[in-house]
Amino acid sequence: MIDPNKVGGTDAAVLIRRLLFFIILFGLVFYYLVLNFRGLTDPNGMEQAQIGREIARGNGASTKVIRPAAIWQAQKIEKAEINLDGFYDTYHSPLNPYIYGAILAAVDGGDFEKYQIRDNKGKENANTIYRLDQVISAVAIIFFLIAVGINYLLISRIFDVRIAGVTALLMILSDLMWKFTQTGLPQMLMLMLFSCALFFIYQAVESSQENRLTLGTVAIAAVFLALLALAHWLTIWISLGFVLYAAFFLRPKGVGGLVTLGILLLFSAYFMLKNMEWTGTPGGTAFLTLYGGLTESQESIMRTSDPSDQTYRILYNLKSLLVNLSTTLLRQTSNLYTNFGSIVVAPLFFFSLLHPFRRPSIANFRWVILMMWIMGALGMALFGLSDKATDPNQLHILFAPIMAAYGLAFVSILWSRLELPASSALMRVGHFYLVVIISAGPLILTVPRSIDDAMAAQKRGGMTVWPPYWPPILNRTLHDATEETDVIFTDQPEAVAWYGDRVSIWLPRRIGEFEDLEQLVEDQQLETAGILLTPSSLSNDALYRVRGFGADEEFAAMMLDGATWSATGGAIGIGNLSGTTPALSKVRAAYPVVSPLFAGRVTFYSKKPIIAR
Repeated sequence: MIDPNKVGGTDAAVLIRRLLFFIILFGLVFYYLVLNFRGLTDPNGMEQAQIGREIARGNGASTKVIRPAAIWQAQKIEKAEINLDGFYDTYHSPLNPYIYGAILAAVDGGDFEKYQIRDNKGKENANTIYRLDQVISAVAIIFFLIAVGINYLLISRIFDVRIAGVTALLMILSDLMWKFTQTGLPQMLMLMLFSCALFFIYQAVESSQENRLTLGTVAIAAVFLALLALAHWLTIWISLGFVLYAAFFLRPKGVGGLVTLGILLLFSAYFMLKNMEWTGTPGGTAFLTLYGGLTESQESIMRTSDPSDQTYRILYNLKSLLVNLSTTLLRQTSNLYTNFGSIVVAPLFFFSLLHPFRRPSIANFRWVILMMWIMGALGMALFGLSDKATDPNQLHILFAPIMAAYGLAFVSILWSRLELPASSALMRVGHFYLVVIISAGPLILTVPRSIDDAMAAQKRGGMTVWPPYWPPILNRTLHDATEETDVIFTDQPEAVAWYGDRVSIWLPRRIGEFEDLEQLVEDQQLETAGILLTPSSLSNDALYRVRGFGADEEFAAMMLDGATWSATGGAIGIGNLSGTTPALSKVRAAYPVVSPLFAGRVTFYSKKPIIAR
């Protein structure tokens, strides 16, 4: 007789449950990829997508998003040749852009005109979705589905198929995981790679308990951890957690940790050398995010042409450093439930540490997970983690499935000790139903309203991630009004590069730095087309409430003008603050034409009038 609690076991009830699982799964795929899809939601995701498009065109890992800080790094290297029309990216980890490059090459995504948003005047609804956004999202969804399968196999091996099945269901009912598939970020790729690494790490733990050598499985796990690091450099902190465990607790002691470190260095060596060639540091531009985690916002650091003047804040203000680290760690703790995808049993992993599991492999494996999570949390605290659940540095989501499995096992143990009628199937598995219903709450409450919003948005003229992105403006109007040799300064460089396919320099904070970059553009026989300002300058706030710009934000008046300029241009008063600001008078004189591309909310300051199409 087949046992349904073993992998491969089946009966009529199991078949029905699996059928319902796949119906829910593909229904959610349709909902997130088609019905409620609005476009990519994260700036870093867009950046990686446009790097992927350059790779698909045969231009290598070059980027059209140029940070002033990256130019500053390149200028310090005498042998580095700065080419704004083919700027090598050292900010993003390479694996995800290269995967995007392969996929975009397969669908001919390098051909801009093939996927350009067309103006369907005369049709009922405007076309506002950039189809390559859906391609990028589909790639993330595929990785997510593979990760679900890998976790099912891993958790079946650790516990049983019931806990594995419920964990898989919790994963696909997690609204946060689906939101990550719409960001363009590599989190779902990372989830797949991390789950593969855990699969072999658990095998190594089992082998160690049986006094067998573990080098083979440790090496395979290290390969996946190395690929994970190439997907996001911050996951090196997670790998260090495993290195510590492997060095002290896996047989032969010490060797496993050295093997893991060696494989990590081997996989990273080429990219570290390229970073050295372009920036003089193996961490590349990404290393500058350290300033963002400790002192300034990352945006402020990347928009300055000389971040070195912030160094003293780290070197001489240890108290501030400790305060920032403590604050970020506390914020991670308070947001833990959300960062785990609102899976209610995932935080219960920490209570499962108190339970003496009978199988040593299960008991020891949780300490591996804990050490990796602690090191990851320290890395996130050091390099910065915002309150945004889909923050690019959010690594907690990688631990959600395995921690949820331990949490489910812990709840099952407590549930079995309750005096409930054993004959009732609902009583035997009632805790599973409760966990699924509570965890699915955010998704269940979100879907109906999202469907209504999507239908209303279609009637209003299309769906986008607004504010701050309105793809047709960049993909059609701005692209058609500029040339390939044009460079655009903007507060939204990721969208200009991805949707507009134009080289974009992140608008610096100071006018002097802007003029230096203008000269660099001219020296390379390129043309500065203008300055594009969007809601990104106002914290993506739909009501345009002004944030504190700070003393170094010398373009503040133009940013305010961009939010208040009338649809017909020629505004006076608050819509012409930059025109009456002495410091900006030279800039406004160089770019006298003001074109409100979106009812005054997206404004383009240019040298000559543009034709909106």
